[in-house]
Order: sequence, then structure tokens, then C-alpha cells
Amino acid sequence: MQAQVQLLMHPGKKSTVAQTHRKSDQLSGQGINPLQQMTKQPQLAKHFYATDKVALLIGNMNYVYHTQLCAPIADVHELTNLLRQMDFKVVSLLDLNWQEMHSAVTEFLLLLDKGVYGLLYFAGHGYENYGNSFMVPIDAPASYTSEHCLCVQNILTRMQEKETGLNVFLLDMCRKRNPNDDVIVQPGLLKVTANIVFGYATCVDAEAYEVKKEDESNGIFINFLKQRVCEDEKVTVMLDRVAEDMGRCVITRGRQALELRSNLSERRSLTDKIQTAECSASYSARNLQWAVAHVLPKSLYLQFDCGVTVQLGFAAEFSNLMVIYTRILEKPKEIASCSAQLTDFPEGVDVDLKKSNQETLLDAGSLLLIKEALPSPEVPSLYTRIRSLQRLRTELTFTVCLHYTYSNMDEEVQERQSVTVGKPLVSKLNLHEARQPRTCSQSSSFSLDSFNVPECSFFPDGFTSVGSASNTWPYYAQSGRESPTSSRSANVPEETDSAELFEAPKPLVATKSLPHSQVNDTNYKFSDMYNFHSH
Repeated sequence: MQAQVQLLMHPGKKSTVAQTHRKSDQLSGQGINPLQQMTKQPQLAKHFYATDKVALLIGNMNYVYHTQLCAPIADVHELTNLLRQMDFKVVSLLDLNWQEMHSAVTEFLLLLDKGVYGLLYFAGHGYENYGNSFMVPIDAPASYTSEHCLCVQNILTRMQEKETGLNVFLLDMCRKRNPNDDVIVQPGLLKVTANIVFGYATCVDAEAYEVKKEDESNGIFINFLKQRVCEDEKVTVMLDRVAEDMGRCVITRGRQALELRSNLSERRSLTDKIQTAECSASYSARNLQWAVAHVLPKSLYLQFDCGVTVQLGFAAEFSNLMVIYTRILEKPKEIASCSAQLTDFPEGVDVDLKKSNQETLLDAGSLLLIKEALPSPEVPSLYTRIRSLQRLRTELTFTVCLHYTYSNMDEEVQERQSVTVGKPLVSKLNLHEARQPRTCSQSSSFSLDSFNVPECSFFPDGFTSVGSASNTWPYYAQSGRESPTSSRSANVPEETDSAELFEAPKPLVATKSLPHSQVNDTNYKFSDMYNFHSH
């Protein structure tokens, strides 16, 4: 009514308004609703597509001053594989501090452009004050406030500057009020875009829960979301069904219920296809930007003086977590036994010495990669996990120590070789460094030439060759790629020998489908309430 009054007061619109009212009277007399007549749409539904699809997944577990969480590692991994099946470029990160979260979001925003679908998932501690949601980094102090956290609404404002086609936030965290924070944060003004979807794992002033199990833990939200997220439905319809599924779960009733907030006016789905014909240059630029964070070292073959040949292989669990395996390929007959172990890792990266150089991935702490999927599983290997690669400030250098004994000797002999493998995976992005404003971020238009401009370049120092980008976490950019709803295998982390970036690779490392229980199954129960943890 306010718009109509303003229109009537405009001197140049009197005749138009009078004609509109006469027309409305005529339609009303014929039993036709004039509002329905004006908003009537064509019968054929418009086919929506994305110019690209990018997702940032963050799982914080190992908090310095707060309760440790167990579920984010499995939840991020599960959602990563599902999103890859729908052709999302996924960056998955575990245990980020404040600076690393800020830098990761900045890099994520550089992957966005006009028409791109952007998805942000966060699992960890969080809170909500005055309608604003805050994600808590692992280094947040005991009495943290908004200045120690990331405001989700601020990220949304920055996403809108990129003219994205769809903005989806999936927040798997508590939304209790923070009594230590009385500051009312004023995010930037949001545009009226009608393309925003918030999926909260729980309601306002409520907690989100995870279920602790013997081998791996899972969040309630992901247990239900993973059953629906690949459905070819409007995003809000899919999340509504997840909410209904959660509502039928007896053990979470009265504790946790999904809340959906959206202004999405079009039938956009996470399964929408990618159409790149109108923006091939920007699409190629994003491929290069995304690929820099997913480069694994080449397999190495070390020759020792005793005649033993050792292979070093690399596989990725997450964007900042890598598994290195060593195996003996050849040894002289006079050597009775030998093994190659890794030592002397640099400061910054996180290596659990008690779980390094283990004979199985499970013993090494990995529940997500399976030994059978690695090349030549019949060859014995030793596995070591390298975590927190985002904190690696120099090239990754370590020592390969070969232990062996001759058949006619009891005394063990050792040989050592130092190995440098560059900066693998997300370590190239130097997320530990503060981000300076970039002139190119003011524009939503990408150009391949822009990568030659130092202040606009996404590439860190030392990354100059496209050919050096690995096929790790490949993106099926070919026009003939399969539908996300087909039965193809997931686009998963894999070992690489540095194939060309846009070449569709053959997966070498698969991931394990975690044995999640069906939460709505009548047999699914908590062993005891001690295992029912909130974020």
C-alpha cells in the first residue's frame, strides 16, 4: 500500500494509476484476481544453472580453551564427498585459528563470481547474539567475544559483492547467547538478491549435538543431511525434508531441530548443472585458483647405497591434511629385512609421533582413507599423517631413515636421506599470513591476464606453472561429465603424479563410506547420555 500511495502522489503517474484501477475493477467484475493476473508466470519452468560451484568446509575440533569436539572430521569428510559428486570445487579444512579462518574465507571469496553457487559449511563451537551468528576459531580465549570470532553475516555481505547466483550457509554449531559479548555487530547492508539460504543445525538459543562412538563420531545434522543433500530439489525443499526427518528422531526431540531461513525465490538446487559458455575465461581462472590449494608432491623413488629402493607416496584426506606412505620396492637378497621411516619434520605442522610410521592407516589415525584403494596394496607400507599444513611456513622437509639388517648379521644398519617436497596442498596459500586488500577483489570480473598482476594474484610465490598443478581432487570440467545423480564414483582425494590440470584423471585413492547409523532407525540409541555432546 505504501508504494501505491507514493505512486498516486507522483504528478506524472495519475493517468496510469487511474487506468490501472479501472482495469482492476473490470477484472474484479469478471471474477479474476488482478494480483494473480500480474504475477502469472509461464507454464514452462525456467532451467537454472550455475557458472561454477564452490564450497568452503571448516571443521574445528581441537580447541585450546574449550571442549574438544569429535564429529567435525567425519562430518566435513562426508559432506565433501557428497558435494564433489555434484561438481562443487571443495576446500575442506580442519582446526583453524582466527587468522587462518579469515584468510581461508578471503581465498574462498576469490573463487566466487557472477552466477557462481557459493556454499559455506562450518562445524564447531559457535553462538548467536542479536541475530548474528559467530563461528569460533580453535584459539578463541575462554571468554571470547565477537572480535575473536568470524561473523557469518559479514561473510554473506562480501559474497553478495560477487553477484553470486546462490549463497548457502550450513551452520552446524550452537546458537546459544554469549553472555560475555554485549557488542552489537553491524554487518554491511545486504542487497535484496533473493538467493540466500541459511540451514541452521539447531534453533535460536539451542545447542547442536554430536554422538560419540567408538571409532568415529558424527553430528546429528550431517547424519540427516547426507541422506538428502544430493536430491534434485530446490535447496529449501531439500532442507525442509531434512528438518522433517530430524523431527521424527525421538532422541533429539526437544533438544535439536533444524531451522531454515531463506529468501530464495527461484527453484535453484545444489544439483544444478554448470554452464560455462558465457564465462569460459573466468571459469578457467577459477580452476587455476582452486587448483593451487590442491597440489600434492609427485611420488618419489629414493635409491640408498645398500641397493634398496624406497617409494614415497602422497594422498590427501583434507585440504590441510596429507598422508605420506613409504614402501620398499626393491632390496638385495642379502638384506633380510628393512623398513623406511619418516622423521625430523619441521615446526608448525602437526605430526603425532606415536601414530607415525604405522603399518595401517587406522593405526596412523586415519579413518577416512582405506589401504585397499592405494596403489599396489599387496606391498607393505608405513603411513604417517601430516596435519595443519596451513601453518607450514617453509617447504616441507623431512628425513627418510632406512633401517635394515643383513641375513648374516644381527646388528641393524641405518641410512638417512633428506627429502624436500615443496609446499603441498593448502600450505601454498600461506593462510597464517594476514590478508591485504586486493585491488582485483573490487571487481567480479576474472581474467587470465589478471594473474600476472602481483597485487591481484591468487598464486603465492614459487607457483608459476600450470603444468605443476596436480590432478588431486579433480574437477570434471569436460562438457560430457556425468550427471550428479548418476552412479559414478565420488570425486575424491587421490594420489597424483602431476597430470595436466584439465585432464580427467583416474582415481587412485578412494574414500571409505563411513558406517553411519541411520539416526531415525529404531535401533539407533545412545549408549548413555554421556555420549551426547553439544557444540
